[in-house]
Formats: sequence, C-alpha cells, structure tokens
Amino acid sequence: MSLFEKDKSAERLPVSLVTGFLGSGKTTLLNRVLRHDAMRDSAVIINEYGETALDHLLVERVDGEVAVLASGCICCTIRSDLEETLRTLLVKRDRGEVPPFRRILIETTGLADPAPIAQLLLNNPLVSHFLRLDTVVTTVDAVNAVHQLDRQYEAVKQVALADRLLITKSDLVSNTAALYQRLGRLNRGARIECVTHGEIDPAGLFGAGLVDPEKKAVDVARWLNEQAFAGSCEAAHEHAHHAHRSHDASITSFMIAFDEPLDWMAVSRWLAYLRSARGEDLLRVKGILNLLGQQAPIVIHGVHHVFHPPVALPAWPDDDRRSRIVFITRGIARQEALALWEAGRAEARDSCSG
Repeated sequence: MSLFEKDKSAERLPVSLVTGFLGSGKTTLLNRVLRHDAMRDSAVIINEYGETALDHLLVERVDGEVAVLASGCICCTIRSDLEETLRTLLVKRDRGEVPPFRRILIETTGLADPAPIAQLLLNNPLVSHFLRLDTVVTTVDAVNAVHQLDRQYEAVKQVALADRLLITKSDLVSNTAALYQRLGRLNRGARIECVTHGEIDPAGLFGAGLVDPEKKAVDVARWLNEQAFAGSCEAAHEHAHHAHRSHDASITSFMIAFDEPLDWMAVSRWLAYLRSARGEDLLRVKGILNLLGQQAPIVIHGVHHVFHPPVALPAWPDDDRRSRIVFITRGIARQEALALWEAGRAEARDSCSG
C-alpha cells in the first residue's frame, strides 16, 4: 500500500485567483472574461458589490450575498472570511438555491497578499476536499508597474506567485520590453502576455493547474513549465542596478532536477527544514518526485510553510522519470537549497554508518 493519497484533482472544482495591484485592471478583465460563453458556469467572488464595475452585470439578487450575472454566472461577496464564503456557496449549489457552477474565480483587493488564499486551498481540509487551486492570474499595470514594484512588496509578491502575468494598459506606454524582462526575472515560470481592455480567451488564461480541465488528465509539463528554466542553473540577478530601492531584487525562481530516485524521508526532512527556517521566504514550491519504492510519481505543492499533502498520480505522464522541483523564493538561491539537500544526505549517511 502506498504511503501517499491518490490524486483526486479531477474530482474537485478548480479555483483561480485574479490578483494585481490597485488600478491594474482586475475588474476590467473579469468583465470581459465572464461574457464568454465558456465561462457561463462560473462563480465569481468579490469583496463588495458597490466597489466593482461588475454592478451593471447583476440581473438578480438571490440573497444578500449572492447574485446572478447577465452572463449566467454566479457572483457573491466575501462574508466574514473566505472559507465561510466558499463553503456557503457550495452548500447553496448542492441545495439548488443557486445555479450550478463548475469553477470559481476569486478577485482579491489591490493590496491583498494572494498567499493566504492559496494556502487555504492547498491545506484546509474543509475547503481542499472540494476545491483545488488552479491558476493565479496577476494583472500588471504597464504605466505604473515600475513604481509599484520598486515601492510595494505586495505588488512584487502578486507577481512572484502567479501562473499567468497579464500586462495591461500597454497601449499607453511606448515600450514594454523592460517590464517583460523584469517580470521574467521575478517569476521565470509564469506565462507573460499583454492584454488590451481585458480582452483574452479564457481557454488560454485559466487551466494552469496540474489537471487539464478539457482532457481531465494530468499535464505536468504545463504545470511546472520547466522549459522556462532550460539552460539556466541559477536564476538571473543581472540588471539589478535598482536593487538598492527595489523589493524584487532578492526574488528568484529556479528548478532543481534529480536523475536518480529519491528517498522520501530525505526529501521530507529537507522541505521541512526549509519551511521551518525560511518559510516566509519560500514563496511557492511545486514539483513531481520519483521516489524509491513508489511506482507512480508523487506531487508536492506549497506556499510559504503550508504544503498540500503529497499525492500520487495514476502514472508517469511520459518517459521522463526525473524528479523536478520549481522554487520561487525571496533570498534563497538555488545553490543554498542544494547545499541544504546535500548536508541532509551527508548527515543521514553519517548516522547510518555510526
């Protein structure tokens, strides 16, 4: 019997976060996306009806917190906390009190840290049993991004945790090349593209999770986006002339791969130490592991010190049996993480020989 739970991602509803700094176009994006026919069976969670331009789409109030949009989507406000809102929304759906939905979108406030929401979806049993983290989408204002990234750590973290980075208002600036480069240094694995007035095909926006929502199958290559790390052993720190004033100078992303099968206890101790000693600087970790004694690959996914319980996939998706772990960190370099791994292995060998 395997020590690891089987992956049940396909059975849980995908939840995507739409985040981004103040005025970066989150609501404009939602307005456009929710008009697509493919998004009609969606629920969207916002902070307050009165603070969002989604107001003109509301056609029917179901109760004090829930409304139906003209597109057929469900819209609700956050109650005292997000966990309660999510659970109440699922109960209403199951009772038939609101139209059925197959995905949930959460719009954060402009100053919000997306990490606690991701942690809730990864490791809160009252939520993660029914829902899974799919995609973190971050809108980036081309006009004000440089100033915001220099001065606001919240803006930096929103970028660092993203799976998709959308540059908005690019029609108002002459060149976005420098911004592309800076975003790429902050988050090597995220896909970056420009959008105008929030116009984008939802099929290319969401669905960055481990499970392909269309095929109902595991897509490790898309989830890890490891090709973005090809040819780079260490995350780039060049062009850091703004380091003295920028919050993002210490943010780095890298991938570590292991050719030989790994011992789970060694991996577990390594990650536990990183979480304990550097949890606040461990922004996001996701990986697929080839473990000794396990026929199936094991998936890990964490944000800061909170990790989803490791799960076993049904089978390897292809012939690549390497263990691959993607890290997005603050002030933890690839060589430091590797040195801690090697130190742990040496300690284990010494204790065995003694």
